[in-house]
Amino acid sequence: MHHFALRAYYEDTDAGGVVYYANYLRFMERARTEALRHLGAAHARLQAEHGLIFMVRRINLDYVAPARLDDSLMVETALTSQRGASVELRQRVLREGMVLVAANVQLACVQESTGKPGRIPSEWRAALERLALAVEEK
Repeated sequence: MHHFALRAYYEDTDAGGVVYYANYLRFMERARTEALRHLGAAHARLQAEHGLIFMVRRINLDYVAPARLDDSLMVETALTSQRGASVELRQRVLREGMVLVAANVQLACVQESTGKPGRIPSEWRAALERLALAVEEK
C-alpha cells in the first residue's frame, strides 16, 4: 500500500472551511501519480516510452466525514485487481486514522494517439502488483 501525505489548504476549502468535495479527486490523483513514481513506473515514462496513458474509467466515492482547513491528511492507495488494459484501486483519505473518503477507482490504459485500449507494459504491471502484495501482507 502506498501512503501520500498532504494538508488541507485554504484553496481546498469552501466558505465554511470544509474541504470541497471535488478536491478529494485531486488528492487521489496526486496519490496515484506518486505511488507509480515511488514504484519506479512514472506516468511520464509510460507516455514517453510506450505512448500509453492511464485514464479514469469509473470512480465510486463514499464521503464519510469532512476534512477541514489545515487538517493533515493521508491518502492510501492499493491495487485490488489488474487486467490486461485496466486496473482497479482502492483509495482512502484519512485524518488521524479515521476514514473520511473511500473510493474504488478503475483506470483504463489507453493509447494516447487513438484513445483505444493498450496493454499495460510488464514493468508497470509488476509495479502495480507490489501495491497488491503490500495489501495482502497487512
